[in-house]
Amino acid sequence: MKNKTIQFKIMAYNICIICLMGGIFSITSYMTAYQKVVLVAENSVNYHVHSISGYYKEAYEKMVNLVLNCGERNLIDLQSLGNLETVAEKKRGMEYNRLISDFCTITGYDRYISKLCVFGERDICISTGTAYSSLDDAGKIRQADWFAKELGKDMYDYKLDLVNSPFYREKEPLLPVVVENGGYKAKDWTALFLSPKLYQDKLEQDDNKNAVIAATHRGQWIACVNVPEDKRAYEGLVAELLGRGGEGQMEQDFAGRRCYVSYHQDSRSGILVAEIMDMEALKSDSMLLLRTVALIFAACGGIGVALAFLFSSVVRKPIDRLVKHVERIAEGEFIPEPALESPDEIGIIGKAVNAMGGEIERLMEKRLEDEKEKSRLEIRMLQAQINPHFLYNTLDSIKWIAVIQKNSGIVKAVTTLSKLLKNMSKGVNQKITLREELEFVRDYVTIEKLKYAEMFDLKVETEAEELYDARIVKLTLQPLVENAIFAGIEPGGKSGTIKIHIEEKEGSLYVSVEDDGIGIAPEVIPTLLDHTEKLKGDRMSSIGMPNVDRRLKLIYGEEYGLFIESRQAGYTRVTVKIPLEYQEEEG
Repeated sequence: MKNKTIQFKIMAYNICIICLMGGIFSITSYMTAYQKVVLVAENSVNYHVHSISGYYKEAYEKMVNLVLNCGERNLIDLQSLGNLETVAEKKRGMEYNRLISDFCTITGYDRYISKLCVFGERDICISTGTAYSSLDDAGKIRQADWFAKELGKDMYDYKLDLVNSPFYREKEPLLPVVVENGGYKAKDWTALFLSPKLYQDKLEQDDNKNAVIAATHRGQWIACVNVPEDKRAYEGLVAELLGRGGEGQMEQDFAGRRCYVSYHQDSRSGILVAEIMDMEALKSDSMLLLRTVALIFAACGGIGVALAFLFSSVVRKPIDRLVKHVERIAEGEFIPEPALESPDEIGIIGKAVNAMGGEIERLMEKRLEDEKEKSRLEIRMLQAQINPHFLYNTLDSIKWIAVIQKNSGIVKAVTTLSKLLKNMSKGVNQKITLREELEFVRDYVTIEKLKYAEMFDLKVETEAEELYDARIVKLTLQPLVENAIFAGIEPGGKSGTIKIHIEEKEGSLYVSVEDDGIGIAPEVIPTLLDHTEKLKGDRMSSIGMPNVDRRLKLIYGEEYGLFIESRQAGYTRVTVKIPLEYQEEEG
């Protein structure tokens, strides 16, 4: 029987599940992790290539813009320098020199600009940069075999080439950008010479131990890192990548080793950046990963066994107490067990069971009380059914007595009151036609006129007869007419008129109730609809304007309801705005 207990099952299931999950996790983790290692490494190489290429592109664009800015005639006018013989000419030349120096500094690449020159046919030269300057710099540039070829390049698609340096003591090849200045008859030029150190420093700064090569569109190497002395295989690779153009990735064998190659060639400068990653180097990472996964599997097995014993021991005792308490509840003993309410998940269950027992006991007591109350309510409902019928029958008897006695006033008052009571006894939120609502208002006004001896008149006007068939919530207009009588006309002490106007605007029904009574103070109007307390005194409806407004907003939405306008000693107009609706049979 021991192997059928929950404790044994928990231990066995826990050990099996953890070992199974550990094995599956170990295998899948190794496979997916190795794939991710390769993918991450490849993505890292791709990102690294694009990052370096982006840096080179930014530097290239700044160099081209610098050349174009210096080539503007309105900035540097070599003709104004003459032969640099006068003080004024020399001073202006120094100002031009400071100007182009500032331009170089602004780019942020001034330490990589070997020379920036603005020179003309007379070999007058304004220059700055890291290379030594000499009087024949302009002549050497113009006489170089590459000068005419560089001038023929399109400035918006300027492919960079490595050329021999024309400057004194400058042995390193340079990357020139040359443009002819325009605007005058005499020819002059602007030439910028960029040092390959810019490319080499970037590669060394971002060195990730992979071989990286930067080359021109003609295959001239500008910079490289981690490349062996025998470059023949890499030279062939650069030529192949230049033939492909654009950007991409591929796998290729180098010296018997499988390598991943990512490259990007800038479309304007023509600079190619290629990175070669040795795939064999990733195998060492995979072996380390395999040993780690095996260790994780062994640890999962050991932890699973330990947890199985600990878990079964911790869970078994509170579960036993909980089962015994549930059995007592089933037998009708609802006394709570405080020991079950421990500060853990089982304690939460125990607390819920204690609460459930108390709730069951309370519900049983309430059921007995509800049965008693149900009997009392049945008697009250029978009595309540008698009261309205008794009142209607009594009013009907009074009406016929008045008919016999030929008292038309009493007949009219009792008939009207009977209709009002029957209407008010139905649903308050029921929707009826506007015609029916106005009939209800007229019955109410008839009774009030008996009280106030024809002190006011009621007028109803509409802009379209079909609006009488529009639907409106029952008991919407009566409280407004009631308010017009008791708050508008009655306090004034003289006869008045209540006008109901009906119209339609933009798909909405507008019904206004206006009286010519005492009006309302301007400071009171904003607060009239804020309070929902009932009317006091002998008012018939006890609904009130705030409650009407709130009722309409709940039924139709916040944009509908009541709107109040008034002028003291003039008038008060309360307008009802609701959606225009008709009965279903009318569409």
